[in-house]
Amino acid sequence: MYPTFARNSWLPTVFNDLFDADYMPKANATAPAINVKETDKSYIVELAAPGMRKEDFDVNINHEGNLIIKMDHKQEANEEDKKARYLRREFSYTKFEQTLILPEDVHKDKISARVNDGVLTVELPKIQKEEVKVARQITVD
Repeated sequence: MYPTFARNSWLPTVFNDLFDADYMPKANATAPAINVKETDKSYIVELAAPGMRKEDFDVNINHEGNLIIKMDHKQEANEEDKKARYLRREFSYTKFEQTLILPEDVHKDKISARVNDGVLTVELPKIQKEEVKVARQITVD
């Protein structure tokens, strides 16, 4: 038995199954893409955020030591033209929050973040372990 779908009179019925399918998962188009790279000295988190400014971000470490990245951006249309009236007016609002569990080897006091060309880059420097080389003369008794 096939599921029943509501039919729209202005669409041919062949398209209804495509547009009204409850079983088709919808991708979350509002979540930005995140890349995580590792180098010898740090981890680098890149978050795609076209059109965002540095004021739109809140990057912090919570009480559990996790990295929290929040993005909150509201854009309203300008009303410069007072002679025109809106027939349709849309606002753009973007809100995003991501929690990243940090590895043990991240130096949490030296984390930095910057926004450049629509990409938020958070650098997580690794704790540099100093190798102690034990060189000494051993006397023979």
